[in-house]
Amino acid sequence: MLFPEPLKKGDKVAVISLSSGILGEPYCAHEKELGLKMLRRFGLEPFFTEHALMGKDYIMCHPEARAADLKAAFLDDSVKGIISAIGGIETFRTFPYLMEDDEFINAVRQHPKFFLGFSDTTNNHFMFYRLGLQTFYGQAFMCDLAELSGDMLPYSKAHFGNCFKSYHGRKITPSDVWYEERTDFSAAAAGTMPVSHKEEHGYELLQGSPVFEGELLGGCIDSMGEMIITGNADRFGELLSSEFEKCPQLKNDFVNQSGITSKYCIFPAAEEWRGKILFAETSEVMPPPDMLREYLEALKKECVFDNINGIIIGKPMNEKYYEEYKAVWRETVDNADLPMLYNVNFGHSLPRAILPYGAMARVDAEKQEITLI
Repeated sequence: MLFPEPLKKGDKVAVISLSSGILGEPYCAHEKELGLKMLRRFGLEPFFTEHALMGKDYIMCHPEARAADLKAAFLDDSVKGIISAIGGIETFRTFPYLMEDDEFINAVRQHPKFFLGFSDTTNNHFMFYRLGLQTFYGQAFMCDLAELSGDMLPYSKAHFGNCFKSYHGRKITPSDVWYEERTDFSAAAAGTMPVSHKEEHGYELLQGSPVFEGELLGGCIDSMGEMIITGNADRFGELLSSEFEKCPQLKNDFVNQSGITSKYCIFPAAEEWRGKILFAETSEVMPPPDMLREYLEALKKECVFDNINGIIIGKPMNEKYYEEYKAVWRETVDNADLPMLYNVNFGHSLPRAILPYGAMARVDAEKQEITLI
């Protein structure tokens, strides 16, 4: 695996719209400025890729432009880091433009760069994993750096700060508080804090040994499931009906999503999961338990659970389905010896830690810590 250098002050970092193009909409201008200020406060030199601010409709209809932005960032030796603007639902559509481009593939391998994102960006992480580049899961420009209060949430800020040094020996421990998802992201909400709650659970060991080790591999469970489940056009038809009208090719691509990801071997094969720790978390959709079960069944058919050393499960957003999810995980995995650590601060629930793909981790539920060794 290729390991990028940690960020350092003065580094030029690209902010890219690989999935949703909402960052370019006028009603998000205040978030754009907040995120830029925060990156500069960390001593970085941020810029937006060529098409990052073109808006939702353009980004949706032009996956080739998103791919071109990512390629350009890797070809530019002055760029040291790349940060995803936000997630979405269809970044898989960039695969044909990237995985069939030898110049892009060579650039990734010859010029490894720090790459950060979460949610739908799971697709990009798995693509980079296929190409042999270590990337980082857990935060994004709009969701974390552009925090409306004017400063990053303390736990999230500390973890972003960790990107400026080696992760070896770092311990990830529970946050003392968790936050509800905002319902108002307008400029009127600037300067306000999200609703917070004292953390009452900490890390919960659902089953298995309290201590387990393995290399980290995973992401958003929704995204992983959708990579390998067929019929996503029907599943998302009502949600995306207006988008399908604007971009007819979008529906065709959703019909063939699993075929596209399979063609480029994006989802790791069964043997690639051997000895790994699966980290998985649910999206802002807060999928009902039956939908979570469907996603887990898809992973089960790919023999993921037969090969891994354990599972780290993210805290559910707003603690919705908190108890129900635990039952679904136990029942679907159906192996009481496989360790599962629940309620970990990464993914969609605030605040967010950052997990490096391919890093060896030791989980100790009794000590309430995950150590990157």
